[in-house]
Formats: sequence, C-alpha cells, structure tokens
Amino acid sequence: MLKLPELFVPRSRWLRGFCTVLLSAAAIALPAHAEVKLPHVLSDHAVLQRDMPIHIWGTADPGEQVRVALHGQQGAATADALGKWSVFLRPEHAGGPYTVSVQASNTITLSDVLVGDVWFASGQSNMEFPLKGFGADTPMKDSEKEIAAATHPMIHLLLVKNVASEYEQRDQDATWTVCSPETAVNFSAVAYFFGRAIAEKEQTPVGLIDASWGGTPVAAWLSYDALSTDPGLAPELAARVPMVETQADVPAMTAAETREDAAAKAAGKPAPKHPWHPQPGSYAPAGNFNGMVAPFLDYTIKGFLWYQGETDSSPQRAPSYERAFGDMITDWRSRWREGDLPFLFVQISSFTSTPYESWGIVREAQRRTLKLANTGMVVSTDIGQADNVHPPDKQTVGARMALAGRAIAYGEKLEYSGPIFREATAEGTSLRVYFAHGDGLWAKGGALQGFEVAGEDQHFHPASASVEDGAVLVRGEAVEHPLFVRYAWPNSSLNANLFNAAGLPASTFTSQRHIPAPCMQDCR
Repeated sequence: MLKLPELFVPRSRWLRGFCTVLLSAAAIALPAHAEVKLPHVLSDHAVLQRDMPIHIWGTADPGEQVRVALHGQQGAATADALGKWSVFLRPEHAGGPYTVSVQASNTITLSDVLVGDVWFASGQSNMEFPLKGFGADTPMKDSEKEIAAATHPMIHLLLVKNVASEYEQRDQDATWTVCSPETAVNFSAVAYFFGRAIAEKEQTPVGLIDASWGGTPVAAWLSYDALSTDPGLAPELAARVPMVETQADVPAMTAAETREDAAAKAAGKPAPKHPWHPQPGSYAPAGNFNGMVAPFLDYTIKGFLWYQGETDSSPQRAPSYERAFGDMITDWRSRWREGDLPFLFVQISSFTSTPYESWGIVREAQRRTLKLANTGMVVSTDIGQADNVHPPDKQTVGARMALAGRAIAYGEKLEYSGPIFREATAEGTSLRVYFAHGDGLWAKGGALQGFEVAGEDQHFHPASASVEDGAVLVRGEAVEHPLFVRYAWPNSSLNANLFNAAGLPASTFTSQRHIPAPCMQDCR
C-alpha cells in the first residue's frame, strides 16, 4: 500500500479508512513495470553544476532499483512508494562532454553532458528580450551580427515556455540545446551576453536557463510560502484584485483584432500588430513561480540573473517592491537549498512612462536590496531610451552583469559597481554625499546633473552639484536648509551623469529613510 507523508494523513477515523481503501486501489492499479523517467531538465546537452554534488532524479516503478553512471561514478537508489527516486554523485570539476546512463527496467542515455556553471535567468520583458529583438519596432543593437556569431559549443541553453500554474510543477517541457545562431536567436539577450563573457573569462562550460515572461509583476514570481508568511506583502495581493474583477470584460483579443488577423491571412499578408493584452495567469501571485521556477528547484545551479520591476512601478505596487523583491531572493535561495547563492540583477532603466508610474521608487527599492548578502546590481539608466521601454543595448547590460558575477560569484578583485549612495552630511547650506564604489567620481559630458534636494517638507527641487574631495557637494537655491538629497529620480533620468573611475554609472538613490507614497499625478 502507498504511504502518504504524515502531513497529508487525515485525523478523522472515517477519512483514514476511506483513504486506506483509495490508496490500496491505487497501488493495485499501478503498472507493474513503469519505465524509469527523467525530468526534461536532465536531457542531452545538459550542463551540471561543477564542484557541487551532482543530483540526478526521476520516477520509476515503486520499489524499483535505479542505477546512475557518470564519468566513472556510479550511484543507486530505490524508487519510493510514489515512484520517486534520487541519486547524488560526488562533485566533478568542469569538463565534458560526458555520457549519463540511467538504468532500471529500461535504460536512458544522455549525451553531450557538460560540467560547468549553471545560471538561472528570470524576470520580465527586458530579460525575455531575445537576440532577434521584439520586431522591427523594438530591435536589438547589432542583432544580425550577434546572431551570426552565436556559435559556442561550450554554452548550452534551455528556454522555458511561459507557463503559469495554480500549484508547483515538478517538470516542464523544455530541454537543453547547444548555443548556435538557430538556438540563440530566441534566447534572452542579456543572459546570453552574460554567459558568453563568463565562459570566455572562466574558460568553463556555461549553462543558461531562461525562465522569463514579459509584463509580469514580482508577485507572480514569489512562492505561496513567501506570500503567506509576510503580511507586508498584502499590497501585492491587493494589486491583483482590479485585474481579476475586469477580466470578464477584457478578452485576449477583441473581435475587431480577430477580423483584422483573418483578413490579413486571407490576403497573404503578415498579421497586424495589436496592442498588448496581459495574460491573466502571468499576473497571478505565485503563478510563474509554480510553473517556471519550481520545476528547477532540484537542479543545482551557480546563481541567479534577474531583470524585472517595470510592471511594479504603479502606485499600488511600487511602495512594497523592496519588501517583495527581498522576500523573493530569500525564498528562492531557501528553496534551492544551496545557501546564499549569488543573485545578480539589473536596476530598471530610463523610460518616460507616465506620471502614474514611479520608476524612481522601484530603482531605489532595488538599490536597498543590496543589503542582502551576495547580491550585485547593474545600473542601466544611462543606456535607456526615453521613448522605449526595451532599450536595444543589451550588450552593455550583459557585460556589466558579468563584471558583478566575476566579483561576487568568482571572487575576482575588480570594480563591478557604479557609485552607491552611502550617506549625506550637512555642510552649511549644502549636503555632502558619500558613495561606496566611489573612487574617481566624475561627471560624464559636462556639469554634474540629476541631483535634487528637499527640506523638512520633503518636496524636492533641482540642485547644482560638483565633485569635491572624493564626494559630491550638492547645493539647492530653492531650499535654504536642505535635509534630503536624491539622484536620478524621474522615470527617465538620462541626464544623470555621475560615474566612477571604472566608467560605471551611479545608482538612483534618495537619502530619505522612508519614501512617501507616490503621487497619482505629476507632482513636480
């Protein structure tokens, strides 16, 4: 008879008896010789994490013996009452290609398996943004050239399908491929450029998992565990309500759009471009975690890559982003059970957006998340575009992320971050601002711009600023006694031009301890 975990054993005597009958019937109904199976992430061309215990798992007939072999190692396990089995092999140094053999009543052989570093990339559309771009209106810089050169046998890719689920999935449909122009064309450009730089510098195989979905809020990437244990995440759940209440009146495609598509097809023309319609499932709290993250929790990795936040810039979501993002990082690390894995993320860029969105608050929330160990942030405000939410220069983003990875994950002694606000002190009628990663501060392209100051009322006004004695001295003519300073706060902050000697831009910041709720209109 199958044995349920204690958590699921009902206390009622009647229910226990009823479940006993059901489980006995289920045990009898199980096939006598279920084939051994592996999750899709364990496929040909897989990359296994180097220098860590190697985990191979799957399903088989309950009680069946399963043997695993890799590079001279062997391991065995017995499938449990639910048919699950798991084998850990000793760590391997980088190398390959190897063959993995899994044998029970049948045999599975995986070929071209590498041992190297595996990075899990996730987020919304700027992470999802592929090498081919999002079409003629949203191209990627040098796309054709980059695609043509994307032949890297030591880089393997796994592109996860967009799937939201009500409960945690144990598998998904995607398998590994070798990086080539044909496979990289639809893959995350940021993740690709990061992986290419790491593979070249570390001289090791690199596996990249792209599990991203455009237009999704951070709540969709939080697990139910995280959402249910932090009352401070209530705004994330509340923000879901308006979409749920209006879905009956917002079809995926309007009747007019359907007619336009049909007419174009009949005329042999490409389908016309329609306004973006959010998919309700992709906004569901925990939905994307369940469908696109949970299937990989048993797969050992090196670290995470993240680029998301634009969708959380609304007044309903922005104030809770710092808490939600930090909870997500902590939760993912806990669920992977590998300690404080490196978590590298991109601060959202410059984009005019609307007065009803607060990109400054989200960027500041991301900066404050750096208090978590082994996190690294890429600043991208300088390479954004005021009229384009998808900046085409993903090469620079990937290169900066690789710098953070080399320092945080690989222990290289190099400057990987732009100036990060540390403190502001009063100096007469001015404020002196100090920065971490602030060696060689300078203003790119002329006078220093992007600073604002505020008094006790916390209403900010433009300020002049200059680099003096390794810090920035900020003066505000409209504020006689400045108490607070902020930088690169507007949605589009392309004028902000503070850099360090490494040529890396300074992060958005405010010296306010508590950020007031965002305005519902342009407050400037």
